[in-house]
Amino acid sequence: MANYTGPSCRQCRREGTKLYLKGERCTSGKCSIDHRSSLPGQHGAARKKTGEYGRQLREKQKTRRYYGVLENQFKISYELAERKEGMTGENLLVLLERRLDNVVYRMGLGSSRKEARQLVRHGHFTLNGAKATIPSMLVKAGDVVALKEKSRESAKFKALLEEAPRIKPKWLDVNETAMSAKVVALPQREDIDFDIDEQLIVELYSK
Repeated sequence: MANYTGPSCRQCRREGTKLYLKGERCTSGKCSIDHRSSLPGQHGAARKKTGEYGRQLREKQKTRRYYGVLENQFKISYELAERKEGMTGENLLVLLERRLDNVVYRMGLGSSRKEARQLVRHGHFTLNGAKATIPSMLVKAGDVVALKEKSRESAKFKALLEEAPRIKPKWLDVNETAMSAKVVALPQREDIDFDIDEQLIVELYSK
């Protein structure tokens, strides 16, 4: 499945909730879902009753879009979560949180996960001192993610840090002066601040 290139706000309306895909705009009065909450499309206003499969599918799509991963990437993450000890749904969410692009976003050095992913691809960050350009890389406890030294003078990153502070997760020790973060522990289910019913995703893939 190719990357979605349409309006980001359309995805939020389709899932019926804010997915925070456009950074600061999503928390301002300009967010379209605050003014137009109906489903996109000609018949969007006429909501249809959703069955069990529909609810499972929507939960998967909502989670996939929130983290900004493609369908195949999401399925690979699920299969990896399934092989790990513990509850598959929680394992899946932890794996998605551990993605490098998500860590950059959580650090406050990307206004959205989409922007964070682009910044990683452009080579602005290092992982344990080595250049890291793969957004899907998984961090582990003890890893250090940092903005490259020559990127620290960029007006872009300075502006991001001056924006309204985002709550940093407790599993990251963020040093805003050095523009770096140390993974002090792996994220836990309670650290994920988005409303996700992971059991519906497990049920969908278990069919």
